Amino acid sequence: MERPIILLVDDEVAFADNLLKLLSKRGYDVIVVYNGADAVNMVGEKEFDVIILDMKMPGMDGIATLKEIRKIAPLVEVVILTGHGSVESGIEGMQLGAFDFLMKPVRIDDLQEKVSEAYQRKLIQRERE
Repeated sequence: MERPIILLVDDEVAFADNLLKLLSKRGYDVIVVYNGADAVNMVGEKEFDVIILDMKMPGMDGIATLKEIRKIAPLVEVVILTGHGSVESGIEGMQLGAFDFLMKPVRIDDLQEKVSEAYQRKLIQRERE
């Protein structure tokens, strides 16, 4: 099975870098950016299978980022990360087409499971095309 290509978007550098290490150890190809604008630019340059997107970021927040990503890559699967108490933003993201959301702090096993499920859905979409 090919390795999914993941874009990880989170403004918390230490958190994002830790997730990068953990996901890479589990066999994923991961690129990290630390803000929404860089995420949109990256999606314009490269195709990703799954995007892990933080909702609370300065500047372009997760919802604005998701809306811009959808214009460029409408079929990419997005897993939202949202902080405690902001379930509403996770639900709003799903209404905009995100695959699912997880609450921070996130367990790596839970994140890996969501990424795997999102990637499987992406593969099914590819087969239909």
